[in-house]
Amino acid sequence: EPVPFAIFAHLAGNTSIPARKAFSDSLLETLYGPEAEAVKPYSHLDQAVAGYTVDLVPLLLSLATAEQKNAASSEEVVESSPPQQAQVVVPLIKASLEQLPIDKPRLVNSTQTPHEILRLISSIGVDLFDAHWAQRAADFGIALDFQFPVPKGVVTSSTAVGKKKEMGHNIYDFNYAHDFSPLADSFRGASQTSASAKPVCLCAACSPVQPASRLYHGVDNESHSGDLPPPEKRTYLPPFTRAYVHHLLHTHEMSAHTLLAMHNLAILETFLAGVREVLTRDGGVTWEEEVAQFMDTYDEGLQVLEEAKVRWKEVDLARGKGRLAREKAKEEEAGVLQEEH
Repeated sequence: EPVPFAIFAHLAGNTSIPARKAFSDSLLETLYGPEAEAVKPYSHLDQAVAGYTVDLVPLLLSLATAEQKNAASSEEVVESSPPQQAQVVVPLIKASLEQLPIDKPRLVNSTQTPHEILRLISSIGVDLFDAHWAQRAADFGIALDFQFPVPKGVVTSSTAVGKKKEMGHNIYDFNYAHDFSPLADSFRGASQTSASAKPVCLCAACSPVQPASRLYHGVDNESHSGDLPPPEKRTYLPPFTRAYVHHLLHTHEMSAHTLLAMHNLAILETFLAGVREVLTRDGGVTWEEEVAQFMDTYDEGLQVLEEAKVRWKEVDLARGKGRLAREKAKEEEAGVLQEEH
């Protein structure tokens, strides 16, 4: 059989189930005449594609437009409640995929939470996801902090008080101004004691590597320097702290976003590694149980994101307008509120 191109076919049909099924059927139809000549050596279009992709944004925008005359912005629609999204989106994607081969990878773009990723894996068997939501969390000063599968101790501590854990920390918050702990509670840096049961976050924010040699930045010396030594020879430095990143955020330093983005992408990578481990463990018999534990432990409401957006806007609008005095007033206000509670 001919080798497919490195192409993922976008599954068309918008919000119409018949249209989505018709498009998938067209990929599998045997071609004749001029059409067959145009795609030789393939006999039908599906032979030429390596996988399938679905972008949630157009689907959600179309659904929102159908429900109201003045549709919300794409950002508002995409960040609407993921559980409600799943009720309408999953049947549409299923309609496209049910006739197509199951051995080709399935990519979904524009998910918003790890919960949504788990649902799409469980209900549709999606294989690949983009990292937009993790990057976007970094845009607003959030350091992600969650694990899959959920350690038993985390489940106990979160459900004991009847409140789910947030999926991250709003580092813009003044509560972190003097917090010298790493970005995540669920992970430790590579330089920290191995006696802890916490897994290591190998991002450059939690586990920065000490350069093995001098770094050259000019064209007159070694131009290709700074390569990392092999893992067994690396010297790890202490993690960057929440207080430090908080300071960078409030002083509009670009390195704040760099550190948060590296951290969030590492957390997402670890999350997906956990997904693969659970799916292959005992033939995946514990998958539904682990997913249920995750849903019960971590809050999908994205309240931390909404709070971070407010803080981000305050800092962005106040750029260069008496920053030190503004921070002092905010810190005093935060201290008073803590004392009252």
